[in-house]
Amino acid sequence: MFNRSRRNLASWFTLSMGSILVIFAGILYYQESVQQLEAIDLILYKKSRVITSSVRYKDYQGEKRVFLKNLPVIGNNPPPEDSEIIYARWYDTQGNLKRYFGQTPHNKLNPIFTYQTLKINNNPGSNSQVILLREITLPVQYQGELIGYLQMAMPMNRVQEILNKFLLLLISTVLITLVITSLTGWFLSGLAMQPIQLSYKQLERFTAHASHELRTPLAAILSNAQVGLLAPMEDSNSKHLRLEKVVEVAKSMNTLIGNLLFLARQTGRLTTESLKEVDLNDLLKELLNSPSVKTAAKHLNLKSDLPESPIMVKIDADLICLAVINLLGNACKYTPAGGIVDVRLFSKYSQAIIEVEDNGIGIAAADLPHIFEQFYRVEQHQTNSANSFGLGLAIAQQIIEAHSGHLSVKSEQGKGSVFQIKLPL
Repeated sequence: MFNRSRRNLASWFTLSMGSILVIFAGILYYQESVQQLEAIDLILYKKSRVITSSVRYKDYQGEKRVFLKNLPVIGNNPPPEDSEIIYARWYDTQGNLKRYFGQTPHNKLNPIFTYQTLKINNNPGSNSQVILLREITLPVQYQGELIGYLQMAMPMNRVQEILNKFLLLLISTVLITLVITSLTGWFLSGLAMQPIQLSYKQLERFTAHASHELRTPLAAILSNAQVGLLAPMEDSNSKHLRLEKVVEVAKSMNTLIGNLLFLARQTGRLTTESLKEVDLNDLLKELLNSPSVKTAAKHLNLKSDLPESPIMVKIDADLICLAVINLLGNACKYTPAGGIVDVRLFSKYSQAIIEVEDNGIGIAAADLPHIFEQFYRVEQHQTNSANSFGLGLAIAQQIIEAHSGHLSVKSEQGKGSVFQIKLPL
């Protein structure tokens, strides 16, 4: 699922960046095409102005006539070899052809007095080749009077070569950039999805452990109920024992489901409306004197080191009690009879600090990074945690983080553990 999500994210990133690149390349190509056309149009216009500047318009036998003999290209002077002019034509004011050079023209002028791009066959026949021409039709005036039209064309081979090279450069650049973008997208999507990958793994582990933990008590309930049904009708003691076992397992399931619901609901920081100013000193005294704590520590020496002055913090008192009870429950469970469990409270660096210390069996260094994970149980603790689901420390950590605090542990195998809660004052 993670790899599929990463591929989708990288693909969409590459597609979006590729679309932007293609649009940008298209705009660049269009601008280059316009610039090249403007350049050849300017050359055509300058050449046509050179030709029209040599036109002579004089009176001849009582009427004004245009003399074209001295005109470059279409006059008696042949065009230079490097002029690149395909054809040049002179039309009178009525559009009738008078003189031309190059390709055989139409006898009448096309009444489009502008620049045009034309396609012509360079060599009519079997080896015909279509080439592009840029044509200009320029009205010629003498002292404000129209005297004719000059039509001239040049090949666009050079423009085509420049545009083709530019297009090849753009395509190569876009393809190379797309490859780099796709690799970058794959790398960045991996970085961006690292927290999501952790969430995927936690979700998979949570689902697997939750289904296993729920299946175990359900199997116990089913087996006890079936055995109870198979017992003789007069054997009430056996049925009573089976029912007690069913009740015990059902309570265990109820606790597990409650813990799962808590983990699902209590996500993120708590709202300011849910926090109230509480004296941690009074809260811990009341908690340590509660029946549940006294029962859990009945075979232990439970000590407390609480300050005389109050320590006021803004917290959800019920949730903090639950976190401390979970820590005390673990300490009492994994400390042998006659051991010591010590609860301390003090303030330091604008923080209220609660410590729960025991001299129990401790935690191995390899297990310390994982003990706050959901459903994680230390291997040497398995025999002491038959009724534990491995959610207590995860719940405690989630509660403390919801209060913008921090929960940490120091432990050495065989010497005990110290759990420390830091809450902002």
